[in-house]
Amino acid sequence: MFETFRNAWKIEDLRKRLLFTLAIVVIFRLGCAIPVPFIKAGALTGMFETGTMLTYLNMMSGGALSQCALFALGVTPYINATIIIQLLCVAIPYLENLSREGEEGRRKISIISKMTGAVIALIMSIGYYFVLRRSGMLKYTEGASQWLAALVIIACFVAGAQLVVWLGEQIDTKGIGSGLSLLIFAGIVSRWNGVYNSVVGILARAQNGEPQYYFILPLIAVLAIVAVVFVVVTTNAERRISVQYAKKVVGRKMYGGQNSYIPIKVNMTGVMPIIFASALCSIPGTIGAFVNVDPQVHPIWYSFLHSFNYTSAVYIVLYLLLIVAFNYFYVAIQYNPIEIANNLRKNNGTIPGIRPGKPTSDFITRVLNKVTILGAAFLAVVAALPIVLGNVTGVSIQLGGTSLLIVVGVALETGRSLESYMLMRHHKGFLE
Repeated sequence: MFETFRNAWKIEDLRKRLLFTLAIVVIFRLGCAIPVPFIKAGALTGMFETGTMLTYLNMMSGGALSQCALFALGVTPYINATIIIQLLCVAIPYLENLSREGEEGRRKISIISKMTGAVIALIMSIGYYFVLRRSGMLKYTEGASQWLAALVIIACFVAGAQLVVWLGEQIDTKGIGSGLSLLIFAGIVSRWNGVYNSVVGILARAQNGEPQYYFILPLIAVLAIVAVVFVVVTTNAERRISVQYAKKVVGRKMYGGQNSYIPIKVNMTGVMPIIFASALCSIPGTIGAFVNVDPQVHPIWYSFLHSFNYTSAVYIVLYLLLIVAFNYFYVAIQYNPIEIANNLRKNNGTIPGIRPGKPTSDFITRVLNKVTILGAAFLAVVAALPIVLGNVTGVSIQLGGTSLLIVVGVALETGRSLESYMLMRHHKGFLE
């Protein structure tokens, strides 16, 4: 990958694209450091270190949410809107027809997703404003009313979320890689200074009479390297179904007869099942963080809300079950074995040893089920291992699996984008 970046830097067009992408990332990080007006100095760091949904949202924004910055909401509203619209494309015929209309349909769906994202950003901004007011983080200048402060704060958060989406689109058109993914990548990497704090904390505990932590530190380092290699290999792994196309004569020319394959990636859903599962599992804990339930007055509610702490066994078990369920759900949305079998038959393609029609769709379904099980197991290991390791060692790495999947996935995707650009530039024409 480093060799790819070095070769890309030598090409003028790619160098301009890389510099433009870097400039957009710098602007994004500046927006994550500029606080909105009417906010007191100091961050709500304690609220965002409890393992609730706020911890995940703060990670996705690169720490801007805890700093009450302009880009506090980050890309979360637009990502949620995109996921919602993608799911509704299966249930609403109008959206389903738009998804099949090619480029024009995708453009209309993108506009609908942006409008939905703006509504979600408005709802999140209002909720965040009430959190700030309840926590005493607001300050009012002379002559400024409470309503004016609320309007300015909410408007800044909504405008910041829309500006982040626009910055991502600029990278898509004039830069390298997927814009929104790179902004998430930049935010997560900027938060990795916590690794240094964790190392310092482990060494401090070892010096304070707990020598076993001298052995925990190299163990965590080895596990981190193994996890990176494991994620890279599994992300690139795929199951290929061989396809043979029959020969046919059109006029005086013969077409077809070549061999191809249908690629089915092991991790075809990416990090989405983990994001959805962590969001749902964190809802009770987030409610418990906002609602101060007295354990003496309401012991049942207190036990229920606090049993979903990320260190509890209930949280881990429910987390794993939801990851598996969402993984199967996303695969069912993305792959339609019957449609794939029909397309193969229309194009005179067959899977060797499998008859066309229903036997082909049944075969593809069996392969999908096997690959989905492997993908779900992979996601479960990556998501649960940091939680278990954090509970054993006392090191806060509960979101390490999600961060690792996003960072590795974006790095691989950006590397493939650079390689494709260089391949197009150096491809020799037929006249040379």
